[in-house]
Amino acid sequence: MTGPLIRITAPGPRPQRRAVLTRRVRLLVAATITYNVIEAVIAITAGTIASSTALIGFGLDSIIEVSSAAAVAWQFSGTDPERREKTALRIIAVSFFALAAYVGFESVRALLSGSEAEHSTIGLVLAAVSLALMPGLSYAQRRAGRELRSRSAVADSKQTLLCTYLSAVLLVGLAVNSLFGWSWADPIAALVIAAVAIKEGREAWRGDACCALPTAASTAPGCSCCGEIPSNELPVESSASMDHRG
Repeated sequence: MTGPLIRITAPGPRPQRRAVLTRRVRLLVAATITYNVIEAVIAITAGTIASSTALIGFGLDSIIEVSSAAAVAWQFSGTDPERREKTALRIIAVSFFALAAYVGFESVRALLSGSEAEHSTIGLVLAAVSLALMPGLSYAQRRAGRELRSRSAVADSKQTLLCTYLSAVLLVGLAVNSLFGWSWADPIAALVIAAVAIKEGREAWRGDACCALPTAASTAPGCSCCGEIPSNELPVESSASMDHRG
């Protein structure tokens, strides 16, 4: 006789480990906010000097990333971060949508107007530095967020990862424009980034509904907001079988 299917849900981190992870998320968020404030000031200033829409847009993206990181910082400043998670996710989602709207609008405007930006050495260096730093920062926050089972921390790590894509787009756009005078390269690539931002915004917005707990549903299609949980942390299903003699 085959017994009923038993679902065993993997436990979350222990209280001591949770406290360590919470502090780690706070530090990573603080580092993200600090770097993006500096990045925004440099990018907007350099973009204004060089009349570069891409650089100004990159700086404004940094401000949006600060709002996303600040939402996570606010969440983890309370004694019960889980109660604030839904609001934090909404703020992160709106920041993604705002970024997509701005980048999309400015890209189309740049294509239609044919505006050309001047060479910016500062912009090239800033894009290269961001491209080098952002992936590591995003990975560290995403890893801590997944272990902590925090959907908002994972969503904010995607915002940081998106900065990596924007850094690559900015670097290529500025370099191509400086070397070949192809002013259309940057807005075309930026439109792709806008599409990615919309996708990430949608996932963050519905994160409160699709990934409530680390169960089998967390890895279902459409629930990538907190997906890719390590295999040893996934729920286990087992079946017990017994032979009964009558």
